[in-house]
Amino acid sequence: MSIISISKLSKAYSDGTNALDDVNLEVNKGEIIALLGPNGAGKTTLISTICGLLTHDSGEIKVDGHDTVTEYRKTRQLIGLVPQEIMLEPFETVYDTVRFTRGMFGYPESREFLEDVLQKLSLWEKRKQMIKELSGGMKRRVMIAKALSHDPKILFLDEPTAGVDVELRRDMWNLVNSLKVNGVTILLTTHYIEEAEMMADRVALLDKGKIIFVENKDALMTRMGRKELKINFKSPIKKIPSTLSKYKLALSEDRLSLVYCYDTKASRTGITRLMRDISNTGFVLQDLKTSQSSLEDIFVSLIRK
Repeated sequence: MSIISISKLSKAYSDGTNALDDVNLEVNKGEIIALLGPNGAGKTTLISTICGLLTHDSGEIKVDGHDTVTEYRKTRQLIGLVPQEIMLEPFETVYDTVRFTRGMFGYPESREFLEDVLQKLSLWEKRKQMIKELSGGMKRRVMIAKALSHDPKILFLDEPTAGVDVELRRDMWNLVNSLKVNGVTILLTTHYIEEAEMMADRVALLDKGKIIFVENKDALMTRMGRKELKINFKSPIKKIPSTLSKYKLALSEDRLSLVYCYDTKASRTGITRLMRDISNTGFVLQDLKTSQSSLEDIFVSLIRK
């Protein structure tokens, strides 16, 4: 069941740049979807438009069945946004900052709820500190707490862990997991593609304002991923023998390894035959290693194309 429905969405800036070009996207309730793409692809524009921070030129966006233009207040109440930029009042305390944001959505204070949010982000002990006294990582935590202050059904995370410490990244993704368990739908952009690989159910690739594809992450990695067998030898190889040419092997720069790419879905990988032919060359093996291509490998190859 879709909780966000985007149809024929377009947005151009005054300089003529088409930030979004006929975008269509259905986001399912309770899923984590990663929006990936190079800088300038339109990821932040798409998020800002869904959240009502930017107006679109044409198309339609519905959030839980409500139009984001004609029913702005209703849709905005369903959404929590963690933007890239840290925007906080420096002379407010942590607790008052989060409490005020909750009040902006028309909710009463609920100290119990706010304490739970701040505890999960390791902010409760700092609740009385002014924002200006916090480190950059702690300010980022406050931004996340603000986004969760009104208990939204949908959470947007626009580069939430960019430039933050490892501890915050760990806490952040633990929180994301707990929110998903509770049925919260999450859309994220990240330059740490291993995070998308770890967290996302689906991946949407944007480039030049267009969605290139939207696909289940595991299916994508199965379809486009490749596996490599790296064969290490005790002595350098001058050149690949003609008897091995049919395997399309790559010779490493130090000439101590051969790399063989193969399809894990094929009925036969060809490894058994390859190892037999290598044995006939007289080369002395030292080690064998296999590796699976990551989501980042796939992302880079798609952008190059």
